[in-house]
Amino acid sequence: MEKISYLGQTLTRWTVGQSTFLAYPEKGARLMNWHVTLGDGSVRDVIYWPELKSLDEIAKVKGGNPILFPFCGRTFDQGTIHQWRAPDGVRRPLPIHGIARQGEFKVTRLDARGFAAQLVPDAEARASYPYDYEFEVTYRFEPLGLKCEFTLRNLDTQPIPWCAGHHFYFTVPWSEGATRDQYLIRIPAARSLRQDMTGTGQLIPGPKFQLEESLGNAELIDTLHAGLKSNAVVFGEKGRPGDVTVKLGTAKVPPAEAIFVTWTFEPTSPFYCVEPWMGVPNAIENKSAQWVAPGQTQNFVVEVSL
Repeated sequence: MEKISYLGQTLTRWTVGQSTFLAYPEKGARLMNWHVTLGDGSVRDVIYWPELKSLDEIAKVKGGNPILFPFCGRTFDQGTIHQWRAPDGVRRPLPIHGIARQGEFKVTRLDARGFAAQLVPDAEARASYPYDYEFEVTYRFEPLGLKCEFTLRNLDTQPIPWCAGHHFYFTVPWSEGATRDQYLIRIPAARSLRQDMTGTGQLIPGPKFQLEESLGNAELIDTLHAGLKSNAVVFGEKGRPGDVTVKLGTAKVPPAEAIFVTWTFEPTSPFYCVEPWMGVPNAIENKSAQWVAPGQTQNFVVEVSL
């Protein structure tokens, strides 16, 4: 573990076996990059990070792993986007993907294998999510993988809703000269969904997929994969080693409300996002939010491995 200077900020870098991890725990608890040194001395990026001139707008950077909390995606209140309504009946603003990816965090643990950091809500965050709570992000780094755990502790006198998730930007393609359509993804989902962005944010049926699809299939973009029969999504280059496995939760079959999301920005983008979420977007109106009782704690665990 070492501290390094980057664009005027101090980051932390870990080397664990063949893997090197770069993170900015104090800002969004952001894992920025993960790369692996291969046997021939070459380096493969697993988690993508772009070239930047500044970290001032880190929440908007398409790279690393933005933390999505308290809710994933876009929320609506009776057709109005970026709003949500709690049981108290008050309409509140909420940015896309919530308040954590742009938030300040306090480091609570830092060692040779990872870190833990706790969100420090500012006035905007408190206006969006007005509860008494502790939200902590914990990373554990392994030679060929990582584990990330979210912990939400309810310090309030009322139940707290959440439906959090990850937005991993994986480097694709990772072989020189390869194209996205040379990569396959296996998603063990019974159905796919989309979110209606033109109206109320409700869910609508998505495309039909085979168990194994090419990442070149544009229908995968912005799709919610539901009815998961297994907690593991695997993707990689056809006929070559080095597949990435993303596991949602610790049970072999995830909870019924859990989903994976597939997304990328443009056909030529050097990344592909495979996102494990606790549930569907617009969680309150779509009734996928989990509720933490007063004095109780809930966790959400995700693992990524090669």
